[in-house]
Amino acid sequence: MVKEIGEHSTREALNELSSVLAHCEDPRLIREFLQSILTANEVKEIATRWALVRLIDLGKSQRSIARDLGLSLCKITRGSKELKKRNSAFRQMVESYKGIVQTA
Repeated sequence: MVKEIGEHSTREALNELSSVLAHCEDPRLIREFLQSILTANEVKEIATRWALVRLIDLGKSQRSIARDLGLSLCKITRGSKELKKRNSAFRQMVESYKGIVQTA
């Protein structure tokens, strides 16, 4: 029987995972790790959410994003709201990505 981990343990595990990913400088290794630890469906979901955030940041309309990615307007609205929040992690990650792209 698999025991569900408690909230505290979940937080600790997420903190550990975040630290490991933050220290890894090999995008290929991170991609392979994510593809190993997540199901194909979970990988697709995460990749689609990242694409959603990037398209919102590029100024694409919510309707065109919904059409192009096959997402509900509710999910897109949530992403848009997250990008607008003060100190948004979404915004910080998009800006970090832009910095990487500009220096490449």
